[in-house]
Amino acid sequence: MPSGVPVPLSVKRVFFDLVCGGMTTTEASVQVGVSRRTGWSWWRHARGMKLRKGGDGLGGLAQVGDLTRTGGRGHRLSFTERYEIDRALQAGLSYAAIGDQLGRDRSVIWREVQRNRLPDGTYHALMAHARATENARRPKAFKLDDPGLCADIEAWMDQGWSPKLISQVLARDAGSAKVKRVSHETIYQSLYVQTRGQLRADLHKCLSTSRTQRKPRGQTERRGRFGDVMRISARPAEAADRAVPGHWEGDLIIGARGGSAIGTLVERSTRFTILLHLPGDHTAETVAAAMLKAMGDLPDHLRRSITWDRGSEMAGWQDISLQLQSPVYFCDPHSPWQRGTNENTNRLLRFWFEKGTDLSGYTPDDLKAVADKLNTRPRPTLDLDTPAQRMAQLLSQAA
Repeated sequence: MPSGVPVPLSVKRVFFDLVCGGMTTTEASVQVGVSRRTGWSWWRHARGMKLRKGGDGLGGLAQVGDLTRTGGRGHRLSFTERYEIDRALQAGLSYAAIGDQLGRDRSVIWREVQRNRLPDGTYHALMAHARATENARRPKAFKLDDPGLCADIEAWMDQGWSPKLISQVLARDAGSAKVKRVSHETIYQSLYVQTRGQLRADLHKCLSTSRTQRKPRGQTERRGRFGDVMRISARPAEAADRAVPGHWEGDLIIGARGGSAIGTLVERSTRFTILLHLPGDHTAETVAAAMLKAMGDLPDHLRRSITWDRGSEMAGWQDISLQLQSPVYFCDPHSPWQRGTNENTNRLLRFWFEKGTDLSGYTPDDLKAVADKLNTRPRPTLDLDTPAQRMAQLLSQAA
């Protein structure tokens, strides 16, 4: 082949077919019309392969079973596997069939092809392996090396925004040339991985968990038994799928040594939050009075039901239901996830009301200020609308 003329990928494909079929690199080079040195260069740059000795010191590809790098979870694909993927795709095999051949999950094959295919949509083992090798090089530029981006993220986290919310807001605003995308995982790595500490070291306290490292979920909380009440299984389907507004979930945030508390109510469809001021105690009478005061002025269509945990603070549920004309449902024992909207909101509220602190010092104005901050925060589940915006729409419709 004339010097300086780019070699078509089809020629390289034939070269690797011949070598993998048993030819030496010299023989395959002659067969496809390139120099011995060119053929060896192609072979040498296909990293992850082992050569068996031939008469000229070069040789063919070792059998797949002879390679030291075997397939399996947690291992990167070798060139041999990429070559087999290449040939199998040409033969029209499915991702599942290719995965069975290589002992890999079909999703591994799908991701490999999607990530490393050529612009025309075809997959070529040599080019795919070269791209994968380049992408695997370390160290890489870290997105949070940008001081401006770090400052924005720190400011948002100081307001209690989660890394996931920040990443989604950045993605929404990425049309601007000044805005960079960054994943929530990148933010977590900067917080949890010491070598990537571009963000302030104290920002982990702004996470809803305040943890300095990742930790698996613990056991669910245990609560005492409750009386014969309306179970959550009786709640209408419109509440479960959030199709109709007006269904609320509630609970208490407990302060130090159980001596103080704040009541929380969250509307399921809008995520709008109301905080109940409970001065002095959180007995059933106090909680009932606070709920009636907070929800009494809502339109009828925005108080269709209330779901609560089985705590003694709701012993007066029948009076609440009667005066609000709203049924009260209770979760199954030890099943707080059945009111997941409220559980998630309580985690967000811990940014302002830390565990182990005395909550009795907060005034009604303090609670309203916190609720306003939460209700004016964009929510991914609302297409980055705020709960306040969604609730305002519902109230305007009622008017």
